[in-house]
Amino acid sequence: MNNESNFTPLLEFLEKIPIITPGIGSGYFEDGTWWAKFHIDIEHPLAWRVVQELGHILNYISMTEPLPTVFKPVSPPVYLNGGPSEFLSWVIESTAVEFTPALCTEWLIGRLPSPIDDMTKWELDE
Repeated sequence: MNNESNFTPLLEFLEKIPIITPGIGSGYFEDGTWWAKFHIDIEHPLAWRVVQELGHILNYISMTEPLPTVFKPVSPPVYLNGGPSEFLSWVIESTAVEFTPALCTEWLIGRLPSPIDDMTKWELDE
């Protein structure tokens, strides 16, 4: 059954990442796959680290058995709106009905820094 309550674990988890701004959207496509769309504060010093982590897990965790997800930037036409600080969004899309938002949450929890809301855990020793 596809309903908005299925997104609760994923949305609550993503909202804990301090650089993700409030107002995460979510929904289902006609084929039963789903999406979650949000904004990242790209001015934050760790913004690209968060993008890199999400991109690795959701797009590239395994060459032979990738997750049935896509993480990508989306934007309305720049010439009609404005720059990326205000109008660049990020979307997670599933590509398989059986890969639920809850399963996505489990994968993220198991691989992202912990606790998720402690930005010092996101820093790299470079």
